[in-house]
Amino acid sequence: MNPKYLEVLACPTCKGPLTFDAVAQHLVCSFEKLAYPVKDGIMLLERSHSIDLAEKPTAEKPAE
Repeated sequence: MNPKYLEVLACPTCKGPLTFDAVAQHLVCSFEKLAYPVKDGIMLLERSHSIDLAEKPTAEKPAE
């Protein structure tokens, strides 16, 4: 995922920043504790799911 995308993408639920988990290929909202799968560069909103952030840290931090 291009880091520039993280500068403009926001969580559809809370409008907060997203991080990218490169291993799981998910965009993650730490505020809502939701993961949005990414396939072929597209965030799949309908396949979002709750996550436990304590179990799996994200691979990249959000851009500031």
